[in-house]
Amino acid sequence: MRQTALTLAIETPDDWWEVEALYDLCFAPGRSALSSYRLREGVTPIGPLCLTARDTDGILAGAVRNWPVRVDGEQAVLLGPIAVHPTRQGEGVAALLMQRCLADARNLGWSRLMLVGDALYYRRFGFERLADVTMPPPTNPDRVLGVALEQGAWLGVSGAVTSIRD
Repeated sequence: MRQTALTLAIETPDDWWEVEALYDLCFAPGRSALSSYRLREGVTPIGPLCLTARDTDGILAGAVRNWPVRVDGEQAVLLGPIAVHPTRQGEGVAALLMQRCLADARNLGWSRLMLVGDALYYRRFGFERLADVTMPPPTNPDRVLGVALEQGAWLGVSGAVTSIRD
C-alpha cells in the first residue's frame, strides 16, 4: 500500500458536486435506486460525519457521508456511501475515512453505526453481521453490518431499519 499525504475535512457545500461526481464514478448514476437511498430521502446527513479526503494538490481522493436512521425506534448512524477515486484505490484512503468516522461518531455521542457492505472487508473495523436488523429490500441480509461504539449498543436492538422521518 502506497502512503500519501491526505487531509481529511468535513464536507462543505462547495464540495457537494465534486463528491456527487465521485459517487457517480464509483457507483454509477443508478446508485440512487438502491434501497438505502430510500432511508436518506428528505433527511439531512450528519454534517460532522460527512468527510472528504484530499491530496496536497486539493484533489478529491475519497469521501464518505453518514445518515441518521432508526432501528426498532433506536437511533443509529447509517454509514455510506464511502468512495475512493479509482486512481487512489489501494492507498488506504477508505481506511482513513472509516477510522475517522468511527472516532468522530463516538466523540459526538453516537452509540451504534451500521452499513451495507462486505463483511470480510469491514470486519477489521469491528463490524459484524446484524442478524436481527433488516434493511429495506432487496438488500442482502448478509451485508447488513454494525459496530457498537459503546459496549452493548446493539444488544436488544432488532427489526427494520427506518428513516429518521418515520
